[in-house]
Amino acid sequence: MGTRPSVGTRLRLSSGALRRCAAAITAGTLAIGVVISAGGPAGAVPQPTISQVQARLQKLNTRSAELDQHYNQVQQELTSASRRLKLVNSEATRYLARFRSMRTAIARIAALAYENGNMTSVAAMLTSGNAQQILDQSSILLELSSNNSAEMNQFISAARQLTGAQQAARRAKTAIVALHSSLASQKKSLDKLIGQQKALLAQLTPAQQQTTGPGGTGGGGGGGGTTHYKGPTGTQAQTAVAFAYAQIGKPYVYGAAGPGSYDCSGLTMAAWAAAGVSIPRVSYDQMSGLPAVPLSNLQPGDILGFAGNSHVGIYVGGNYLIDAPIPGMTVEKVALSGWYQSNLDGAVRP
Repeated sequence: MGTRPSVGTRLRLSSGALRRCAAAITAGTLAIGVVISAGGPAGAVPQPTISQVQARLQKLNTRSAELDQHYNQVQQELTSASRRLKLVNSEATRYLARFRSMRTAIARIAALAYENGNMTSVAAMLTSGNAQQILDQSSILLELSSNNSAEMNQFISAARQLTGAQQAARRAKTAIVALHSSLASQKKSLDKLIGQQKALLAQLTPAQQQTTGPGGTGGGGGGGGTTHYKGPTGTQAQTAVAFAYAQIGKPYVYGAAGPGSYDCSGLTMAAWAAAGVSIPRVSYDQMSGLPAVPLSNLQPGDILGFAGNSHVGIYVGGNYLIDAPIPGMTVEKVALSGWYQSNLDGAVRP
């Protein structure tokens, strides 16, 4: 066995160990201090740069415009589906009148069915007025109406058209209602994000905001002198411009086309409607369906397309346009500069 160190020796060893431990703790503390000083407060989130905020808001504004036009397309589809449903109901009324006019012939078929022991099922089918049931039992009808096959074929064909139209209208309406709900949810989320970004941009100068999106604060400056039209209204284009001037100050609202509020394509459509010219509702259709004009030959009344034609405004001359910009803003006269100039895709003339 080895000799145990004396008490004094153990105390000297303990004191040395304590000094070394204290030195290590001090060094570690200093190192941690250096790390904290270099990295900032623990858990701090780096603030975005001005350019990052600008890029993010521009992306959100573009996406918002796309959703707005998608919303307009859905509205058109819903209107179309409602018209189809009305047409189907009108057709059903005609088919019912035709069915009643054939009651005498049907009575003869029913009498024959009674003699063959099939009266119950056939009579129920013919008096139900259910087009789908008639299709399901059409083979029996054709068998029982060999002497009236042309007439019965016509009746069965009408029932098939009626059933198909009803099913198509129901599917379209269900899908469109679901899409409305989806778009409403997306718009709510986008509005929240845009609000957050605008809170940051409010700290920037107008010059720093010019690349972020449409609008006087982000599109190159609003106003442009007079906001009241005092020019002639002898042409349709002049009438459209005069109408656009009269809407200045009215709020932007998703899917709105007047008279109290507008989105971008709703404003251009309403302006030309006031001049007696019907143009498409959706910005993409306006820019693709109307005659294109060179940007070097712009005239008041021309429609300008921006950001992939997801946004439109009406040119009013002097390098200015009237625009319904984004949610939270109003219809305004803005310069064709800044965001508008850098995102200009083309022009059309109704």
